[in-house]
Amino acid sequence: MDATRTFRHERYDLICSARPVDSGRLIACLVGCKDVWPTRLRVIAMQRGDYGTEDVAIDAARTQGVEWVENFGQADTPGERLRAGTEPS
Repeated sequence: MDATRTFRHERYDLICSARPVDSGRLIACLVGCKDVWPTRLRVIAMQRGDYGTEDVAIDAARTQGVEWVENFGQADTPGERLRAGTEPS
């Protein structure tokens, strides 16, 4: 059974989960969702790895999710950048 936890980082909900695979190992899965319109789920590709416990897999997904938000998940359009205060008016 998958273990899932949701974390909040800036304007995103990061849905982190651990899924079992062969030989009792787990893989980490990550979905991000912006908390403002337009909201849409984004499945974020995880770095490949297998983990021994659910906590370690979920922590890896959370760490990569925070990195994704910092690098790619910032305001997407000029209007959003203006509202977020990251573009001069």
